Amino acid sequence: MSGKVVLHYLNGRGKMESIRWLLAVAEVEFEEMYVTTREQYLKLISDGDLMFQQLPLVEIDGMKLIQTKAILSYIADKYNLHGNNPKDRVMINMYSEGLMDLMELIMMLPFTADTKPKLEEIEKKAISRYLPVFEKVLSGQIYLVGGKLSCADVQLLECTLMLEEKFPGVLADFRNVKSFQGRMTEIPAVKKFLQPGSKRKQQPDTNYKKAVMEVFNIQLPLP
Repeated sequence: MSGKVVLHYLNGRGKMESIRWLLAVAEVEFEEMYVTTREQYLKLISDGDLMFQQLPLVEIDGMKLIQTKAILSYIADKYNLHGNNPKDRVMINMYSEGLMDLMELIMMLPFTADTKPKLEEIEKKAISRYLPVFEKVLSGQIYLVGGKLSCADVQLLECTLMLEEKFPGVLADFRNVKSFQGRMTEIPAVKKFLQPGSKRKQQPDTNYKKAVMEVFNIQLPLP
């Protein structure tokens, strides 16, 4: 197996995007092998590469890793983005899983027939349930846990950018979170990943939706 990190996923955000973000911040170069047909997906299964028949799949350090949380945890541990002790790590994991819950709601929007009520639900939850947590913890400190950059910080940045794509003024009442976002975007690796031409994926479009439905054999009526 090559020493390079290789990502296997569709050519879009989905659950792989947080992994792309974390690798980019850790300044790890990676290649992508796009799964564009159901046949490619089934071959990964038949070859024994997908333990639970699920993507994303990441080849790293001679291993083929699946399950997003496990992959993120491994990368965070390897590149010192997972706290200094068990107490830090459990806090990082709690923040990270909360952010993943919110981002997954946004990920499902392209597959929702009536997006208006779902958008209203996401905005309400973001403002009432999620953002207040981070607004409070970022009062008087630069990073979420232990005074150092962690995978949770990277995911919070990713999540706030996703929210602003849908709700441009969503951070208006969350000054600490907005300041945090500004600080994060000045990190050279982050700034590079946000530039046009990077491996950061754009918002899902109709082509991405069709590809997901074909690869995973999802039967949903297209709008």
